[in-house]
Amino acid sequence: MPSPRPAPPSALLLFTIPSFIWGTTWLVIKFQLGVVAPEASVAWRFALAALLLFGWCALRGIPLRFRAREHLHLALLGLLLFGLNYVLVYLAEGSLTSGLVAVLFAFIVFWNLLGARVFFGTPAPRAVVGGAALGVIGVGLLFFPEVTSLRTGAGQGLGIVYATLGTMVASGGNLWSQRLFARGVGVVPGTAWAMAYASLQVLAWCLVRGVPLAFDWRPAYVLSLLYLALLGSVVAFISYLTLLQRIGAGRAGYTAAVIPVVAMVASTLFEGYQWSAAAVGGLVLVLAGTVLVLRAKERAAQVPAAVEA
Repeated sequence: MPSPRPAPPSALLLFTIPSFIWGTTWLVIKFQLGVVAPEASVAWRFALAALLLFGWCALRGIPLRFRAREHLHLALLGLLLFGLNYVLVYLAEGSLTSGLVAVLFAFIVFWNLLGARVFFGTPAPRAVVGGAALGVIGVGLLFFPEVTSLRTGAGQGLGIVYATLGTMVASGGNLWSQRLFARGVGVVPGTAWAMAYASLQVLAWCLVRGVPLAFDWRPAYVLSLLYLALLGSVVAFISYLTLLQRIGAGRAGYTAAVIPVVAMVASTLFEGYQWSAAAVGGLVLVLAGTVLVLRAKERAAQVPAAVEA
């Protein structure tokens, strides 16, 4: 008698896995800073992640072949979504707490909508505009102590600039991936190639700019690298893709409202982030704005095409 097949993971579990992992990767990145230059750490991370994804594709029998033109498109995706984006994130975390960087990256929801409006002509409902306004006010409250302390040092200000630029670059990668994968490019093998190209691009930058390609063999660096590559770049990614297939992009997108909360809790526990009334109110406004935008997007997705026309 054949043994029963194991039950597939529930949607709640698939939602929790990427939310928790991506909420904690911001803190884990802190263990990558110090001995190894941020650019080199990004290169090692995505080289390992690409190898793991290539191995996953081989085990699952997923084809890895693409045409030359598609490889060029995947190289651009790697530059935006994994290369330049993460270099800026690592630089930002040199002067900001991981939780604050994560909250700034929650703004990718709004940058995506703005980019969709500019490049694809997608209209923005009033709820989206209201959500963006709440988010801007919330971030202002969250970063109020950092902004008022800029007179004593420019580190925090530069960190905010790096995180903001990184969010905008990542949004460009999101929009480009939307266009690329809509053409039938496989998401998992395409991501594997994009990560590989990102690693090669950052390595080339290091060689041109004379950035040392060092490696830190201390346990904290090696374990954090494995966490970021295996869990942050493979396990969370595959879980999220499965979740998308189960419940759709609208509801799966609510991870964007959970991840900053996880990141801020981790920052409070391990980095000693000090909360103020303004910071609490700011986080609430950012999350409220994010949920408002995601609900507006979900409702728009449910409108029949004939009505939209």
